[in-house]
Amino acid sequence: MKGPDELMVQSKIADTYNAETRLRIELSLQQQGVVILSPMDIFDSINLIKALGIMPKATILDPWYNKGYGGVKYNYREEVIAILNICASISDHIFLWGFPEIVAYFVDKLPEPLSLVAWLTWYYKNNPSVIRGWRSSQNACLHLARPGARLYPEHFLNEAQKAKQAQGKLRYMPGPTSVIEAPLLVGFVGRKEQTGHPAQKPISVFEPLILMATEEGDLVFDPMSGSGTTGEAARKHGRFAIICDILEEYTQIAEKRLNVERISI
Repeated sequence: MKGPDELMVQSKIADTYNAETRLRIELSLQQQGVVILSPMDIFDSINLIKALGIMPKATILDPWYNKGYGGVKYNYREEVIAILNICASISDHIFLWGFPEIVAYFVDKLPEPLSLVAWLTWYYKNNPSVIRGWRSSQNACLHLARPGARLYPEHFLNEAQKAKQAQGKLRYMPGPTSVIEAPLLVGFVGRKEQTGHPAQKPISVFEPLILMATEEGDLVFDPMSGSGTTGEAARKHGRFAIICDILEEYTQIAEKRLNVERISI
């Protein structure tokens, strides 16, 4: 059993490590806008952010979908709920991606204090048909939030609406629809955007999430970042981003795409 003196020394070492690591991350964010963490498990990356006292305004979760590509995990539901629990302690907004029939399970099982803000649908027409039957044309995204989390529908106003708002003549704040329409990045569609990641989403799909949940200068966190789309969308709109993926292959793709070297932790 460790004595009080030894425990105190270990605590001071941990505090020093956390302070140095946080400083490295903050400096890199200011210089590059995006921080790529070295590959690690999602629980490790979320707990790291929490231990460092970093509070992202929004966290985007785009995990394995527990169907098709990536296989099926027997404890998928328990793991996702555990992930939501931790994320609820660091972020005002959480976005959870998945197939509709998979994420529907979580709607009435959200850990406190999270509540459902919106069920978002990414609609695409160009999904290649590989079977003789119904062809999927959508993904779902649950927008979850803590009490009092602010939304920014004003970020979606067009120029005419902004002019009316400035004149005090805007009668209501319209906001975007809950359907995000953008084609899959397959074949020649979105060729310049494609990175080789097998499940890459278009930047245009992530933009509405970031615009609704954050304002310029806010921080977005993605612990399952794949090819780094969250980082690119955040930086495009003047937000900061910390991203991480468990796989070395995808971390390298994100580094090349964003022209940012990872921070080794």
